[in-house]
Amino acid sequence: MSSLQSSPLIFSSNSSYPSSKRSYINAAIQVPKLPKFRFTFPKPSPVPKTTLTTKPNKLAVEETDTNDVVLTKNDKHNETVLSTAKLYAVLEAVADRVEMHENMGEQRDNWNALFLNSINMITLTASTIAGVAAAAPGTSAVLALKLSSTLLFSAATGMLVVMNKLQPSQLVEEQRNASRLFRQIQTEIQTVLSLRSPTENDVKEAMQKVLTLDRAYPLPLIGAMLEKFPERFEPAVWWPRKRSENSNNSSNSDHIMMKEIVEVVKRKDLEDYERLGSLALKINKALAFAGPLLTGVAAVSAPFIGDGGSWGAVTAVTAGALAGAVNSFQHGGQVGMVFEMYRNCAGFFKLLEETIEEERESVDSEVFEMKVALQLGRSLSELEELAAKSAASRANGTAIDEFASKLF
Repeated sequence: MSSLQSSPLIFSSNSSYPSSKRSYINAAIQVPKLPKFRFTFPKPSPVPKTTLTTKPNKLAVEETDTNDVVLTKNDKHNETVLSTAKLYAVLEAVADRVEMHENMGEQRDNWNALFLNSINMITLTASTIAGVAAAAPGTSAVLALKLSSTLLFSAATGMLVVMNKLQPSQLVEEQRNASRLFRQIQTEIQTVLSLRSPTENDVKEAMQKVLTLDRAYPLPLIGAMLEKFPERFEPAVWWPRKRSENSNNSSNSDHIMMKEIVEVVKRKDLEDYERLGSLALKINKALAFAGPLLTGVAAVSAPFIGDGGSWGAVTAVTAGALAGAVNSFQHGGQVGMVFEMYRNCAGFFKLLEETIEEERESVDSEVFEMKVALQLGRSLSELEELAAKSAASRANGTAIDEFASKLF
């Protein structure tokens, strides 16, 4: 402890405290110095350095005499951070493609409406002019009417050729499907980022899906546009093709059930949409040929209105009216869009078939079966009932009377 000592106050004065003199007060306080204390702490012992070195099927731990801890897992962490950054870059590109395809789809939908209305108006106007020219033979205005009708029919023919080549309604359906499929890729990437740390394989797989979808549904019209009138109907393919490495000889009941689902998809759904798609392709080809042919016949017949009988007027007016009806049915009914819809649906079932063949023996079989059931618009119990019906029909040699999908 410390002690505090103080001396008494000393008052001194030179007189008997006169009022004219100043008084002085002297005070002194003496405080002793506090003693010094020294605190000593024990020196920490050095922490051994731990180094993790990986060998095949073995993890070796080595100790050194340094104070820092060095983990070789830093490289793995950096790789994860890099993969995450790359996957976010792919996600941004996918979001941009969704917007591009949506904007392009709206533009081409406007094309379809404008082309259809313009060509029908031109065709019907030319037919009316041809009828007026036939009703007023011998007048000075007949030549002008015949010339106007011929020019209008010729313009309608050229516009129909361009419209049938582009098939705007089919282009709209292509962009609509591309937007939906890019959204699926976007959702898959977001799911990976939210559930686990992405790897380089996730980045490569996402990029491959994006580039394959770009080729399946191109944006440009010149040089890259899909063939609108192929020789035969084929399902759309927008996914990377890969060969299954799983064995198909498993006796597990779940695998057998998925095999029966594949059989139903191939024998019913896929076959039905291929038949409908082939029919839509034939109808579209016939209408695309008939429209310009009729307007061309009308354009050739219009100059002969009133010359040597009424056959020129009858041919021009009748061909013009039929051309307007054919054009309205083809592009107003969007036959090209129907063909593309069937092509996309057939591609969906083709993808489902390949996915089941590749992943039906995965470790997450329950999750996969739930996904398949939802894609087909069924519950898990309904999926099992469908597999049982398929097995029974195959055993009896009869055709199953039910489609796999309840959505399409």
